[in-house]
Amino acid sequence: MRADHPAEVPRLRRPLTAVLITGPSMAPTLRHGDAVLVRPGGRPIRSGDVVVAVFRTRPDLLVVKRAVRPQDGGWWLRGDNDLITDDSRAYGVADVRGRVVARYWPRPGRVSRRPL
Repeated sequence: MRADHPAEVPRLRRPLTAVLITGPSMAPTLRHGDAVLVRPGGRPIRSGDVVVAVFRTRPDLLVVKRAVRPQDGGWWLRGDNDLITDDSRAYGVADVRGRVVARYWPRPGRVSRRPL
């Protein structure tokens, strides 16, 4: 998801927000066209969680990535597809907006954390 202006970056509302996945960076866990539910707040983010976040160097870009480790008051993120490097390796630390809890389209199911 992109916004033309940082002030227009979507804010996640409680209790759940729907987000559409675009691009291949989270394959095979999430694929282009998957729709997921995101929960802002709730339990603290842990390494291995799939999250929705905004990179500090790219505030106009809302991303779905896997949380690797806390860093500088934010999180270091990686995509599950090692061939795509549009994650913290390119953009640095990100601020997490919420945790992906389930995919509801087209293959409903939980999106669980993965130990790193």
